[in-house]
This record gives sequence, structure tokens and C-alpha cells, in this order.
Amino acid sequence: MMWSGMAFSDGDDGPQREAANRQRFARRVGASPDWAELQQVHGSRVLHVLTSGLSGEADAMFTSQQELPLAVFGADCPTVLVSSATAVGAAHSGWRGAAAGVVPELLIAMKRDGHEPRRAAVGPAIGPCCFEVGPEVLEQFPGFEAETTWGTASIDLGSVIAQQLGGLEVVTDDRCTRCDSTLPSHRRDRTSDRLVGLTWLV
Repeated sequence: MMWSGMAFSDGDDGPQREAANRQRFARRVGASPDWAELQQVHGSRVLHVLTSGLSGEADAMFTSQQELPLAVFGADCPTVLVSSATAVGAAHSGWRGAAAGVVPELLIAMKRDGHEPRRAAVGPAIGPCCFEVGPEVLEQFPGFEAETTWGTASIDLGSVIAQQLGGLEVVTDDRCTRCDSTLPSHRRDRTSDRLVGLTWLV
């Protein structure tokens, strides 16, 4: 399970730039450039996918198909990858998805289909140092309140997701997308660039 930066652009070169980055990344990691993807909507729906391409509106998916890469995207929202012995899953979990339980729903869906999750990985996302939120977000996550470096209310979304992953073995990339200028951040730059979380079953 791994991440890489995937460049998108609002300009005319966007599709060409995306295709070139996808091909380059796929060659580097030994994956197919034909990925299963979602129309991400900040919810908790989970899809069981069997083929590449756009699978529908959802924020998580899993597959037991070998060599089928699952891709989820974020530019401040965490991407979460899950594996079992017989399947892999991927989720996009911003605060709305975390509040709706998209990661627990992914684990439940995998278990229901006979795939017991064992490990997980969480990609770079906006950290509590920079994730300024209002009271409507704070009330969704009691016990996970934090403070930004400039003294306003924040949420430790990474800790929320770690709790939702339960007893799984978890590897986390703790870099803050807003702090780290090498990573895309919508909050910092209003960029259309995204990070991709990519996983596949060998």
C-alpha cells in the first residue's frame, strides 16, 4: 500500500498531465495504470468493485480482484488504505466522512464479504496544527479537540481515524499537507492538485 502525488490542473493541460503522472507512477510501483476510482462525495457509502474506471458515488471501496488498483484522492483529507489476506480497501475520510463513519463502514463491508482486515495505512493530511474548524465540526468529535498553532479550535482527525481502525496494525504518514509545501493543500493554495492513495492485491 502506498501514496504518491498525482497532479491535476484546472487548466487545459490537466488531462494530459494526469495521464502522464499516472503512467509514470504506475511504472515506478509496478501497478496497472487502469485504476478503480470513485466520485468522492464526503459520505460513508462503500462499494465492492471488480473493474477499473469510475465506480460511482462513494467514499470507500474494496476488491478481491488481483492486480486491480484502488485509488482515492485528497488534498487535505486523509486517504486510508486497508488490507486483508484476500482483499484490499481504500477510503477518502475528510471530517464529514469520519463523522459518518466511512472507515468503520469499509471494515464492516470487507468482513461481511469474508475478508478480515489486518493492516491499514493513513496518508498525509491536514494536521491539528492547521485544521481550524467551527463549533459545528467540534461537536462531531468530542474528546478529539485540539488547537492550531495560531490558537484557534482544531480537530485531531488523524487520531479519530486511528481509533476507528480499532486494533489493526496502522502505519501513518504524519506530515501536515498545509505545513509541508511539497504536498498539495487545498486550504493553503486552493490547488486542484491531489495526493493519491493507491493499493492493490498481488
